[in-house]
Amino acid sequence: MFDRIRRYAGRFRGAGGAQTPQRRTHNLFEAAAAYVTARAEDDQDRIEEVSGWVSPEALSFGVSELACRAVVALARERDESPRTVARDLLGLPVV
Repeated sequence: MFDRIRRYAGRFRGAGGAQTPQRRTHNLFEAAAAYVTARAEDDQDRIEEVSGWVSPEALSFGVSELACRAVVALARERDESPRTVARDLLGLPVV
């Protein structure tokens, strides 16, 4: 819990001071992959960390793009339509 508080407070420290370490910029797809992985592993600390890498809108777009690519890849692997695969992954009946 104290780590989360420290990370949160660290965001406001020294806007341009020489003592503040350089923050690495993250690609939105890198953030999406790390976020989805953390969700799959139920790692709440990692989810919170990754959520701060990019804007919520960018993260949402990245996760959506990752989902699309994953469904297409799995559909090709299964030789099924993306619609069938998506519905199967969500536990929905096949239409």
